[in-house]
Amino acid sequence: MKYSDEFRDPATARALGAQIAALAEPGRRYKVMEVCGGHTHTIYKHGLEDFLPENVELVHGPGCPVCVIPMGRVDDGIAVAQQPGVIFTCFGDMMRIPGGNGSLLDAKARGADVRVVYSPLDALRIARNNPDREVVFFAIGFETTAPSTAMTLMRARAEGLTNFSVFCNHVTIVPPVRAILESPDLRLDGFLGPGHVSVVVGCRPFEFIPAEWNRPVVITGFEPLDVLQAIYQVMRQLAEGRAEIENQYSRVVPYQGNPAALRVMSTVFTLRPQFEWRGLGFIARSALALADDWADFDAERRFAVPGVRVADPKACQCGEVLKGVLKPWECKVFGTACTPETPIGTCMVSSEGACAAYYNFGRFARERQPVHVEIGRR
Repeated sequence: MKYSDEFRDPATARALGAQIAALAEPGRRYKVMEVCGGHTHTIYKHGLEDFLPENVELVHGPGCPVCVIPMGRVDDGIAVAQQPGVIFTCFGDMMRIPGGNGSLLDAKARGADVRVVYSPLDALRIARNNPDREVVFFAIGFETTAPSTAMTLMRARAEGLTNFSVFCNHVTIVPPVRAILESPDLRLDGFLGPGHVSVVVGCRPFEFIPAEWNRPVVITGFEPLDVLQAIYQVMRQLAEGRAEIENQYSRVVPYQGNPAALRVMSTVFTLRPQFEWRGLGFIARSALALADDWADFDAERRFAVPGVRVADPKACQCGEVLKGVLKPWECKVFGTACTPETPIGTCMVSSEGACAAYYNFGRFARERQPVHVEIGRR
């Protein structure tokens, strides 16, 4: 298959693994964080750790937008969904994220009109077809999905739709990465930068990592050979004593980002002073809210939102997993009380969650094993 098999060739993967091993200093341990949850799934679905030397460890980061939604925000969404006359729409991942008052799926079972959509435009269509109902879209995601929300709001205004609003939970990628670098819990040697976010924001927002922390960053794609090549580029920088941004995903990511997407985001959104991240606490200027000019479309201003903080379950260690301090299987409830069918934490629910990746693809491989499978066939 053109443009797919080319990025999944086992011989090339083994060659990259050998080059990475040649760059690794004996006796030194390396920790490289893949910021994006999509990279985590690629790594475990295709068994990429089996191609790396023992002293190169991959650490998952906070780049799963569903995983970082705190329980209180889920409860706020449920409170809006239960308002009379409301049709509440969200992506499928959000349906089963646990809050303090159950999940949106539970709210639907109790009678709330909660519907899964595949884009905010689907929610807008529902509003267009139901003029006598209030339609709310639960907007989540990093800068990757924020432009689509902004464009949908622009279309709603252009069409004069007054029964559509957004419960905004868009977050930004740089503040949590900075918080992780400032944390004393984890020492990192380099980063695999998030490919999807970088399509929008470009590479420039990550320049602070080499400039302030002397750590290499390689923006990478999501195919197996993308990830292995990016690890090689990080290791080569470390071996040469360099710390720079390199763009492995240049076939998709322009260094300056997408000016049109950035422009619509700046038109519709403003930065929140603070936002709570599940397991990470409050991080300053790390999330987006609708600007005052768009207040008529802001569900938080249109409806009574409780805004109550809800503590994570004591048994759940999502915060440590999101920061890369713990591997998912080191959590006390991983694979027992917490499974994809009975999730306690968000990381086990989302299609980009680290716990879901480990559970589905790596839970029986705690120790490194010789490679017996081909990329894409694990």
